Amino acid sequence: MENRRLPVRVTVDGMFTLLDPGEGTATPAPAGYTVTLSPYGTRVDGPDGGRLLYARPGAPADPPRGFAGSGSAVPPHQVDLAIVDVVESPETIGALRRAGVVGSTTAVIAVGGDHRIHSPAEFERRARLWGASAPSDGQDLVCPPAAWPPERASAPHRVLITGGARSGKSSEAELRLLGEPAVTYLATGPHADGDRAWERRVAAHRERRPWWWRTEETLDAAQVLGRASGAVLFDCVGTWLAGVMEACGMWGQEPSPGAEEALAARVAELLEAWRRCPAYVVAVTNEVGSGVVPATVSGGLFRDWLGRVNQWLAAESEQAVLATAGRVLELP
Repeated sequence: MENRRLPVRVTVDGMFTLLDPGEGTATPAPAGYTVTLSPYGTRVDGPDGGRLLYARPGAPADPPRGFAGSGSAVPPHQVDLAIVDVVESPETIGALRRAGVVGSTTAVIAVGGDHRIHSPAEFERRARLWGASAPSDGQDLVCPPAAWPPERASAPHRVLITGGARSGKSSEAELRLLGEPAVTYLATGPHADGDRAWERRVAAHRERRPWWWRTEETLDAAQVLGRASGAVLFDCVGTWLAGVMEACGMWGQEPSPGAEEALAARVAELLEAWRRCPAYVVAVTNEVGSGVVPATVSGGLFRDWLGRVNQWLAAESEQAVLATAGRVLELP
């Protein structure tokens, strides 16, 4: 079968083969090599000083006990090359970065592509999102790498993901940030207040997220973006707009006097924070202009305002994508 990926097999310098992560080697390592089993996986230290990790799925996101940092020096537990099964546990990349096992100079190798990812191109796309490479079967890798250009931009980067209901937009946003060591989840949805369906939906989102992601539930999105660092997942612009419209008095039969001016000010504040945000930020929004025409005044205002806000955010984003049926299409 064309582009078929074989089961993962890691052979070191043609001398010995690693078993599954954390299980050691198939045969004893020759003199000069040190093989260590750790909560992070199987680590191999070579005679030339190279450090390789065959990562354990679900590796812990905390640094080794007793490590308090070492300034600008490379931590002793950081490796030169990490091999990660990104189908079994993609969040392992983010965990290893958070723990300091993977640093800015570490080459991350994505393996494990199978039927759970629909195509080789999608596997490679995901690897790029996580700052990893996806080598072909049988490819030789050098540890430490001769050169490892980082895949992820270090400059501020903004991504807008739009789509209809149940299109997969939130899953795509979460997927993009699994390789990050620190993520703030900006949740702008309303409190459940006894709504069992909404409670189940919120719970499902929480269960998908790594435990070390920090959640902020607030409508003050501009304030969160203004002081953000690391990465931010803003989910979502539609619920933010609905909450702000209500706060500004725009959900009645007719908007309150001055309501649209108040809303315009809040939108301008959000756009300015989005423009200046120093973090890697991914925002989810709703595509509401392709369906039924709203039957109420407030529904029409919501549709129109969200359409404008989406355009303004997209204009200030390095990337905008459309999610539909669980697939994503990059918008030019």
